[in-house]
Amino acid sequence: MLGFTSSAETLAWFRENTAEVALLDINMPDMNGLVLAAHIKELSPDTAIVFLTAYPEYAVEAFAIHVSGYVLKPPEPGRLRAEIEYAMAIRSVAPLQKPAAPFAARTFGNFDLLVHGKPVSFRRSKSKELLAYLIDRRGSNITRPEAAAILWEDTDYDRSMQKQLDVIIRSMRQTLEDCGLKDLLELRNGFMRIRPEMIDCDLYLFMDGDAAAVNAYRGEYMNSYSWAELTAAYMDRLQNRL
Repeated sequence: MLGFTSSAETLAWFRENTAEVALLDINMPDMNGLVLAAHIKELSPDTAIVFLTAYPEYAVEAFAIHVSGYVLKPPEPGRLRAEIEYAMAIRSVAPLQKPAAPFAARTFGNFDLLVHGKPVSFRRSKSKELLAYLIDRRGSNITRPEAAAILWEDTDYDRSMQKQLDVIIRSMRQTLEDCGLKDLLELRNGFMRIRPEMIDCDLYLFMDGDAAAVNAYRGEYMNSYSWAELTAAYMDRLQNRL
């Protein structure tokens, strides 16, 4: 096991070598740990990163750069060792995994639809929220009144509301068509749903018991939407049983 006293020494070593796992902190003398982790990933993409830190608020940013573990100080007995062993196990099977899907939905933290790794920009925030809710429903049909109730709480579903919802749906469909996902949305007989098989989604992987997704979940799910709290509570209970 090697240890370094500065980020510069660490990066100099990684320019000539590689490692299975790098153990980092967030608060470091000459470089933020997140920045250092990103540089290590550039130099050695297959190196698994595990954070051991006293700062829980950086977990979402850490997993955004695809770290393998995030352990808070002081760690529970055996926790750090288990995280490192898990990171090494994931690294050993990585070459056997299928390539990343071109279309992905990320729900841990804030919601984003990604196309080839880049977030899609929606013309209307309500269109993005409606898509987020359809993804949360995992392919189940919802009605237009249900969609309106989600987007505009405690508002009557009258003629004016129907027109507003039509605008939101059209805008969402146009965005999906523009990014090559026209067939993701299915509208039929007053119902709407998405075809979950068309996208890679951390929520779906979590619900299927995928170890990496379960490990990545840190209690934050579609943070911007109050209706997502029910799913987040269910995921918390499920994670505790896994």
